[in-house]
Amino acid sequence: MSKINLYPNDEEAKKMIVEIGRRMYIKNFVAANDGNISCKVGDEVIWTTPTGVSKGFMSEDDMVKMRLDGTIIKQGARKPSSEVKMHLRIYNERTDIGAVCHAHPPISTSFAIAGIGLNQAIYPEAIVNLGTVPCVHYEMPGSQQLPDSIAPY
Repeated sequence: MSKINLYPNDEEAKKMIVEIGRRMYIKNFVAANDGNISCKVGDEVIWTTPTGVSKGFMSEDDMVKMRLDGTIIKQGARKPSSEVKMHLRIYNERTDIGAVCHAHPPISTSFAIAGIGLNQAIYPEAIVNLGTVPCVHYEMPGSQQLPDSIAPY
């Protein structure tokens, strides 16, 4: 009996990342080059977005393939985002997670700046689909403190 593959292949993962990035950009969930997307293609391997590229204008050739220990397997002209540490921490803490999408929607960012978690049933569909969204203490992008701050959640 053959093993069921729980992960997309490399080409599928890169296509999905590009499409999700385009959708995030169109909906103004990201501005400039912020936000990041990654997707597992194996128990220990992900594809992720590069640094310095607008999520609305990425190509599959821009993606970076890495191991969950941070080792880069394949990259184009750009390195992975410094915030990939957050993605790696999530995958290492939660083996059931298959993808991470990190965006900066203006309303969510406003709540975060005010220090208010999204923990009330203001929008029922969000509560059903996401549950509550805690407000995590701000840490500098790219620092080790950033993934450490989200680990409890």
